[in-house]
Amino acid sequence: MTDTATASALPLFADFAGVIDRALDALVAAGTLPAGLARSGVTCEPPREASHGDVSTNAAMVLAKPAGTNPRALAALLVEELSKEPRVASAEIAGPGFINLRLAASAWLGELHLIADKAADYGRSTVGGGTMVNVEYVSANPTGPMHVGHCRGAVVGDALASLLEFAGHRVTREYYVNDAGAQVDVLARSVHMRYREALGETITIPEGLYPGDYLVPVGQALAAEFDDKYAAAPEGEWLILFRTRAVAAMMDMIREDLATLGIHHDLFSSEAELQASGKVDAAEAWLRAHDLVYDGELEAPKGKTPEDWEPVALPLFRSTKFGDDQDRPIKKSNGAWTYFGADLAYHFQKAQAADALVDIWGADHAGTVKRIRAAVAALTSAESGTPKPFEVKLVQMVQLLKGGQPFKMSKRSGNFVTLADVVEMVGKDVVRFTMLTRKPDAQMDFDFDKVVEASKDNPVFYVQYAHARIHSTLRKAAAEGFAPSAEHVALLGEEELGLIKLAAQFPRVVESAAAAREPHRVAFFLYDLAAGFHAYWNVGNDRPDKRFIVAQDGALTSARLFLGLQIGQVVKNGLALLGVVAAEEL
Repeated sequence: MTDTATASALPLFADFAGVIDRALDALVAAGTLPAGLARSGVTCEPPREASHGDVSTNAAMVLAKPAGTNPRALAALLVEELSKEPRVASAEIAGPGFINLRLAASAWLGELHLIADKAADYGRSTVGGGTMVNVEYVSANPTGPMHVGHCRGAVVGDALASLLEFAGHRVTREYYVNDAGAQVDVLARSVHMRYREALGETITIPEGLYPGDYLVPVGQALAAEFDDKYAAAPEGEWLILFRTRAVAAMMDMIREDLATLGIHHDLFSSEAELQASGKVDAAEAWLRAHDLVYDGELEAPKGKTPEDWEPVALPLFRSTKFGDDQDRPIKKSNGAWTYFGADLAYHFQKAQAADALVDIWGADHAGTVKRIRAAVAALTSAESGTPKPFEVKLVQMVQLLKGGQPFKMSKRSGNFVTLADVVEMVGKDVVRFTMLTRKPDAQMDFDFDKVVEASKDNPVFYVQYAHARIHSTLRKAAAEGFAPSAEHVALLGEEELGLIKLAAQFPRVVESAAAAREPHRVAFFLYDLAAGFHAYWNVGNDRPDKRFIVAQDGALTSARLFLGLQIGQVVKNGLALLGVVAAEEL
């Protein structure tokens, strides 16, 4: 077993950040560096070019000016200190003062042991410090089954929530039920048509109502409960009742659809309940008390003349104070809340219970981002002076293809492809991983043929195949009497160390992806790690001595199997963050 006595329980880059920090402490103690210099800008990361070394730091560049010295002069002092670390094979100054470190094999073998020790917790971080983050995602109108347009945002939001938890945050997964707008009245009227149909009436769904067959069971249930009581009754007698029952039925359907993707929310917040509770009125009173809402008149829309525009006094939110291009009304002239007003109150409610907010929205909501950011900044900074972090992640639509051609399919919706249909065709894991193979704000094509294709061009297969290949090798090795062991890992060579170096990036990816609120970075990392593994495997196709199982060398075989087991563990950990089960055979 290699000597890892100087290794740390921290992942390698976090560990070496401490090594750099201690080297700076030594310079302070020696009087060659002033005490009290801010080190927040000091980095510890891989060099941009792998040929430059294993670890790079900008410490001398960042601290030279406040220390009143030359960056290269300070770098020379740091190199001398860093060279005392047993795991540093060499330390060199690059360019104007960057320092590149080449690490001894013991450093990377120590990381291999750390992966084995941490297992499912390798990569888990405390960087979040237990701060509470509210992640609101999906929030589709409760008017029918989930369609494929909701799918991508659902996966992005759920993967982000898991990523934030793994990075040390506490997370609330929230769904905002838009059950107070005109669309739910349309839903109620559509259900009333199905109710009449269930009573034996021949109906034709008029234009403007929801035609999908998914409303048939709702109408049948109402007919069974109320018989013909509301068949010919005026709308005022049944609208609220039918709306309430229809929304409840749709939310049950939505929960079932989301469950097919492995998605479960902690909290469902109702817009109707929010307004009925008086919290929207309370938010307005609070905003007025803090001079953030005033009564004023909107400017005439572009193209309107004074003759065809009648200004009306409305309660306006001072969104221009926070970067918006005009102040926004929170109520309409009839006293009803605007969508923005209700949304403002909802975010006010969310902010009471969270340290940071993240909203996952469809790209069609891009026009409202500026005003809601202004609102949250106002709501969360009025008393403390510091706004709570708030981000909106926009998700582009998905174009469905089959064999490169536009694909249309609908079993129950009436006019769109449902999420459940897609999951049924290719499976949860394929859908989830595929949705994270591009940045969410980039357009995506989802080709039913390509996402199940067994090729390098299909990231889902390529990553899963790496994990399955490792476990296939372990099963074969066991049948031949070999088992993974850490005892002889010192026998591993440069190619194997290269794989460990790739895997060692995982903790950094977790922290950076969580900080940027970008779970797709984990998917990108997994593809790179899988590519590295497959490249290593392929060397063994031409050179038997490079295979995992070398029958005549049990010690080397056990070491390589141990390496494979840990690479598989990192792949499994990354897939778990994405909500994907790691396949052990394909």
